[in-house]
Amino acid sequence: MQANADLWLAVYTHATVSDAAVARAAAIGGRWHILVLAEDWCGDAVNTLPVIARLVERVANLELRVLPRDANLDLMDSHLTNGARSIPVALVLRADYSEQGWWGPRPRELQAWVMGEGRVLDKPARYREVRRWYARDKGESTVRELLDVMVGAAS
Repeated sequence: MQANADLWLAVYTHATVSDAAVARAAAIGGRWHILVLAEDWCGDAVNTLPVIARLVERVANLELRVLPRDANLDLMDSHLTNGARSIPVALVLRADYSEQGWWGPRPRELQAWVMGEGRVLDKPARYREVRRWYARDKGESTVRELLDVMVGAAS
């Protein structure tokens, strides 16, 4: 990551994943790949990727790869959000790299707010509220929702 490098490092330094989430991920069994489409300038990516990285660091059966969205538009265009190339998008893949589902571009609760009442705010005010939401949530929604995709795929 080049853009916002200090912010990326700060979020990563403070990112944690609960023991319960680690146990839930490990219990899924098998080998899993998480392939994320993102760009370093994306505020949602800077708030979600570090916590996903921390999860992968703690769970032996997970592997993480990050690809730039703009260099992979064919893949991006098959994972649009309301017709938009919204990122990050985390694809959940089995050991054989078959796609089992995907998550993104942000936790459901925050997405609902951004698409609803957050739309009335100007961009700086909206982003300020988004950053506050991420700070309060501490990545818990991102991890839970990503693991929900994995659990659903495993069953």
